[in-house]
Amino acid sequence: MKVNTALRLESVKEYYFSKKLREVAGLIQAGKPVLNMGIGSPDLPPHPSVIEALQGAMTHPRANMYQSYQGLPELREAIALFYNRHYAVSLDPSSEILPLMGSKEGIMHISMAFLNKGDQVLIPNPGYPTYSAVTQLVEASPVFYNLSDTNNWQPDLKALQALDTSKIKLMWLNYPHMPTGAKADRKTLKQLIQWAVKEEILLINDNPYSFILNDEPQSILSLPGAKAVAMELNSLSKSFNMAGWRVGMLSGNAENIQAVLKVKSNMDSGMFFGIQQGAIAALKVPDSWFTELNSTYKKRRKLIEELATLMNANFDPNSVGMFVWAKLNNPSLAAEKHIDQILYEKDIFITPGTIFGSQGEGYIRFSLCVNEDQIRTAINRMKA
Repeated sequence: MKVNTALRLESVKEYYFSKKLREVAGLIQAGKPVLNMGIGSPDLPPHPSVIEALQGAMTHPRANMYQSYQGLPELREAIALFYNRHYAVSLDPSSEILPLMGSKEGIMHISMAFLNKGDQVLIPNPGYPTYSAVTQLVEASPVFYNLSDTNNWQPDLKALQALDTSKIKLMWLNYPHMPTGAKADRKTLKQLIQWAVKEEILLINDNPYSFILNDEPQSILSLPGAKAVAMELNSLSKSFNMAGWRVGMLSGNAENIQAVLKVKSNMDSGMFFGIQQGAIAALKVPDSWFTELNSTYKKRRKLIEELATLMNANFDPNSVGMFVWAKLNNPSLAAEKHIDQILYEKDIFITPGTIFGSQGEGYIRFSLCVNEDQIRTAINRMKA
């Protein structure tokens, strides 16, 4: 018997990496020495104190119990202290913070909490594909706003002000920006906040990359008036090498947090106690952790830049984050066709810019989540 799937599935495709990584795995299984330089899955370990905290929690009397939907009070307090210390943002741990089992899940929680069928959502192009997919799954409509290198990948305020905003309910931001590595312009963010207040649009900044190769981490919530109209997603995945642990957080005013909690409390039964203890330990690591982590990424980035140059692509040396976004110097090259050619001829997998939107055509993206020896191997393959 065949049961028809929900109509909402017709609006989305399988996530690119879900499909492409199966192909890559098949090539590897067939004996191909493929180097995966496409996905941002940290290959480095968490801080030792994080592992110790998890191990120590395993025998705790509460370890096997259901946990609070709001997370441990100690975790929320650790998040509040972290935000105050690194972003100069004051948050009430009892009402303005919601721990999440990954920020990707948080995108769904937020969308379900605020969007109705027919609402419109502003989504960056290029940008994280999940924003669009989730918007369509909840039967809202994506409205893409273009980012370009000529404007340093910042939102074009004049273009936004020209929009009919009568149906626009929410706007996704992502700074430091993925995939381009552009840092947020504070002046632009301030203007966006003023515009969002006027138009009654909720701003969501997705902020998982603020400590990677970035000496100036910032939160949208540090700006005047932001908390009234903005929320911020953050994650331990990238900055603390805990991607598989699935720990994220959402911050904002109490009313908005409560709305998201209504959704979340009906979708999970709380985060595992041990993982929460590990997250608390991570949020307390000394600043030297970021210094050491970025020392590794700087070395890798230098080699990736050499590799990008060999692929006849240029890049912004001042970009930040876990990726190198490179523009192909040959305008006739289609990004997806080009990366497939490199995959099949050189056994190197990188990401085509087009999976992040039409503004990604002509660009490719390299991950820094590969060790120096692997990058050197890729360089030698390109030289051969």
